[in-house]
This record gives sequence, C-alpha cells and structure tokens, in this order.
Amino acid sequence: MKNLSEYINNRFFKVITKASQVLNYESYVIGGYVRDILLERPSNDIDVVTVGSGIELAKKTASMISDKKEVKYYGRFGTAMIRMKDKEIEFVGARKESYEPSSRKPMVENGTLEDDQNRRDFTINALAISLNEHNYGELIDPFNGLQDLSDKIIRTPLDPDVTYSDDPLRMMRAIRFATQLNFTIEDESFNAIRRNAERIKIISMERVSEELNKIILSPKPSIGFKLLDSSGLLKIIFPQMSALKGVDVQDGRGHKDNFYHTMEVLDNVASVSDDLWLRWAAVLHDIAKPLTKKYDKSVGWSFHGHEIKGSKMTPKIFAALKLPLNEKMRYVQKLISLHLRPIALVQEEVTDSAVRRLLFDAGDDIDDLMLLCDADITSKNEEKKNKYHNNFQLVRKKLKELEEKDHLRNWQPPVNGEVIMTTFGIGECRDVGVIKTAIREAVLDGVIGNNFAEAYEFMKSEGLKLGLTIKQEVTEPVEVKHNGPVPNKINKG
Repeated sequence: MKNLSEYINNRFFKVITKASQVLNYESYVIGGYVRDILLERPSNDIDVVTVGSGIELAKKTASMISDKKEVKYYGRFGTAMIRMKDKEIEFVGARKESYEPSSRKPMVENGTLEDDQNRRDFTINALAISLNEHNYGELIDPFNGLQDLSDKIIRTPLDPDVTYSDDPLRMMRAIRFATQLNFTIEDESFNAIRRNAERIKIISMERVSEELNKIILSPKPSIGFKLLDSSGLLKIIFPQMSALKGVDVQDGRGHKDNFYHTMEVLDNVASVSDDLWLRWAAVLHDIAKPLTKKYDKSVGWSFHGHEIKGSKMTPKIFAALKLPLNEKMRYVQKLISLHLRPIALVQEEVTDSAVRRLLFDAGDDIDDLMLLCDADITSKNEEKKNKYHNNFQLVRKKLKELEEKDHLRNWQPPVNGEVIMTTFGIGECRDVGVIKTAIREAVLDGVIGNNFAEAYEFMKSEGLKLGLTIKQEVTEPVEVKHNGPVPNKINKG
C-alpha cells in the first residue's frame, strides 16, 4: 500500500492518533480530503472516521490540544466538528447503512472501516489514510480508487444500481464530479444512472439544485449539462432546459440547436467569470426560444420576444428549482431581458442615444451584460464573429465615454416630481408623470444635458405645452417628500 504520511505530518493529525490510542479506537482520514491530496487540489474539509464514537474522539482530541478548540456536536447524526484555522475537521463513527426504497435517509448502525468504505459513493471517495500508530500514513484502497484517479474514472464501489437507487443524489454527484474533475463516468455506472433516473424525484429540489449550482460553477459546465441530458436527468429536474434541444427544419431551412448554443455561451461566460448568477443568466438567456419559435417563408425561423418571455419565465423556474427569489433572481431577469440590446447596437450605427438608454436600463450591471452578450456570439463564421467582437469594443468605448460625461449608471433625472409640482402649483397628477418622462427622454436623446439648469428650462416649456402656469421659480433641486408611496401615475418616469 502507498504511504502518504508526509501529507498528514502535522500536529493535529498526531493528536488524533494519540486520542485514538487513549480510547482504543482505530481512526482514518477518508473521502474527499484524501482524493484531493492525490489530485494535488486544495481542500479545507477533512473527514475523520473512527471505529468507535466520533463525538468521543472529537472531545478527547479537543482536550489534548493546548490551544483549546471549540467542538460542535451533532448528536442526531453522531458527528462532531472542530475548526482549525481555515480547515474544518469532522469526526464520525464508522457505520453501515441500509435503505428503504421510498427514502434516501438510511438506517444506520455501527460498523467497521470496511463497512464505511462500502457505503461510499465512488471509489475515488472511498480512499482512506490510516492515523493509527502501527501503520500511520498507509493508504487503504479496497476498490482500486487510486487507479481510477489515475485513469480519471468515476465508478461506484459496489453495484451501481444499488448505490444510485439507495441514494439517488449520488447520480447528480457523479455528474458533478465528472464535470469538476473532467473525469469520465464508467459505462456501467452511467447506464445505471439512466436506469435509475426517475429515482431522483425522491430527492428534495434544494439538494438537487445544490449539485446543479456546483456543476454550473465548474470550469466547463457544459460537460455536466450534456451528461444530465444524455442520462435522462435533465428533463426531470429542469424540463425547460431540456426543451431547448433539437432542430426543426422547414423548406430545407433549420435553426441552430439552442441547447448546444446555450452550452457554448455558458462555457464562454465561465471562462471569464466565476459569478454563479451571471452563469445562470447564460443558462437561461434563450430559455423561451421553444415557446417563441416561428417559421416564415420570407425570413425563415424567428424567436421574437424570447428575451421578454424568458425574463417572465425566470421566477417560475427559480421557484421550481428552489433558487432564491430575491435580488439574485431579479439580476438574472434583467440580463435576460436586455441581452439582445448590445447585439442590436453592433448591427447598426452605434448612436449616443441608444448607448445612453442601454446604460440607463442596465445600471451597475452593464459590465456583466456586456460579458454575457460577448459570450453569446457563437457564430461559426469567423469573419462575422470578429466583426461583432470588434463592434462590441466600439460599444464599450461609447459606454465609457458617456458614463464619464453623463454619469447615467443608476441615474435619476435632474428634475424630480416635487420640483414640477412646486413650479406649477399642482398636486400629484398625470401631468407630473408626462413631464418627468419627457425630461428623461430628452436627456437620454441628448436634447438637453444631464443637469438641473437645462432640465428645469425644458420642464417649464413642457408644462406650458400642457396648459400649465408657472406659479413659482425653483433655483435648485427639491427633495421629494411624500407621506406614503408615490402613485404609479407619477412614478412612471
């Protein structure tokens, strides 16, 4: 057996060894920490399994450390955790498990190291390193996990049908590890996922989405989505995404496969940003195309309005996947609804007015929107692709120039409703909203500057057009003060 004592040659592991001797336990480091040592990946979560009580071993270990550490106990699960600087060490007693078909919650009883390794999801996660004095650092590898690491294979220790049926979340984990590590799922294991795909329905959507988010955060997320699709899991957990797949052909004219296009866009975004929600915007940016697809002999295939429809679909999708229905979702909605705007700009002359409106609508999310739109250029025509990318640089230059000049991010017009009402001696009414909208449009179109003086003069002229009379001159902005919410008829601008 390979000896890995150099990787566990530190004070804390030595204390666990001494504590185990006092309790007459056998103890081992097991699972992901061992796997990541061998893959030379950073890992801060350490699992220690002991043939005995994990809680008692944690207590004894903590009592023997000079700088006393707090131990968190989870009696219901028979586990305990000690934090050491940036690492968390979890202690658990070796156990064996059995399952009921209707639940992934196992019936647990005390077991041996062999029992504990048998219950592990994959061979690469069943590796253990001995913390016992007589064979300290020895790798215990009953399922040839070391070879699977070398061969980049995901494989279950025991019968994969039993492994996946017992705990169907392991199917998602198999795909997640294959995506994160760029490993291949062994054929029999993958076929077992196909056979057991329907079992994923007994898993809470929160747990499924946790794995899905990890897939999306992987270096190349498309690997995972393609595996989810070919395994049959995708149409169960995320049917809207599965519906993107396929090409319709009429009169010999077909559209691109929107599933594979989305995969390209997602990978493009992943290559430049680690932001989960920007990646979700990439996942969902074309999600409404199946619902907006139309064919016309004169123009071919079109997906008019898919950006608006997709934005409206987002809350329902997030709710179904148990993703947060908060500002994260609204950010994704915004990027979906705006994702065609920069592309439209590069197809025509880039006017100051159009760029101002884009900057106004996108606000602080303009940089992320531009990243998404850049990623959305997946044409196989290199000349066309280069042209779009070059034009995007022009849009970015205009954005920077106008931002420095007009300060339009999260912009509010320089004349507010209180100024309008004070000047014309009117209360809250439709005319206030009409004037505010006119001011906003005039600034965005470059008719007037983004300053109080020009906006105020423009406001007076617009009020006179509506038949209003100037009652009082205002020389500076007035803070808006209302006892309650401003009615929508005023707040439209």
